[in-house]
Amino acid sequence: MILQTGQRTDIPAFYGQWLINRIHEGFVDVQNPYNPLQVTRYAINHEVVDGIAFCTKNPLPFIPLLNEINDYRQYWHMTITPYGRDIEPYVPQYESVIDGFKHISNELNPQSMVWRYDPIILTNDYTIDFHCESFYKMAKSLMGYTDTVIVSFLDIFDKVSHNFPEGYRPSLDIQKKIIKEFVVIAQSHHMILKTCGEGEVFKEFGVNTEGCLTLDCYERAWKVTLKAPKRTPARPECDCYLHGDIGAYDSCSHFCRYCYANTNQAVVRQNRIQHDPNSSLLIGTLSKTAIIKESREKSWIVDETFTQESLF
Repeated sequence: MILQTGQRTDIPAFYGQWLINRIHEGFVDVQNPYNPLQVTRYAINHEVVDGIAFCTKNPLPFIPLLNEINDYRQYWHMTITPYGRDIEPYVPQYESVIDGFKHISNELNPQSMVWRYDPIILTNDYTIDFHCESFYKMAKSLMGYTDTVIVSFLDIFDKVSHNFPEGYRPSLDIQKKIIKEFVVIAQSHHMILKTCGEGEVFKEFGVNTEGCLTLDCYERAWKVTLKAPKRTPARPECDCYLHGDIGAYDSCSHFCRYCYANTNQAVVRQNRIQHDPNSSLLIGTLSKTAIIKESREKSWIVDETFTQESLF
């Protein structure tokens, strides 16, 4: 199985020591977000976990802990965008995040690192020209440290609409204009440009629309062949292989205006108070009345071209 950490919160930025503690303990408990008394327990060991997938806006707090997981395969999605505190109040300056990206890429390999430039948001300050210039500058800095960049436009989910009422998706014509420019920039810096949850509308411009987190992404990065159970897509336009995540909603303190995982800042702050790095749960502690279901996940690797030591 792939241990997923980043669909609900940013574990490297805020809960790195908790994750390391769970790996040392050999298991993690995950509450059902719609029924907290239902808990799934995932084993964490090399017989079950084929690798760990991260999604973060700030890897810097986790870098000192990397040596604790250097015997696990890793796959990183790192969001690096040029927004200010009006959009991303507590995300570090992108230059320092790029430094963190490069550090981890040097520890792993460029195929295990993915740069996310999303969502693309247009305002009076964040114009088309601004995005093209920023994308070019970042691509130039990241060249050689990754060969994949993922972009998408703002999705107006219910939580996004509540926390970012002025947010909107630009017209399709404007989207196409931006994507065509981004494809040229990405290719000139030896990167594949993928879109996330946008369907195949941009395929004609040379965009890879096959999904931004599919099994072949892991296979290419880790030089393995995987055979995973069939999964239902999270959304009709999403081809990614997503399954049980060990995070929790309403727990990310970046407070990005476009976040789909936070209800509001007050709920997040209350949950952060309940976090115990020694708990088996990310938020709170296990209730005596919890119904624990042991996950039956197994290794998905059916062929390994290289030994794990050769990857690192």
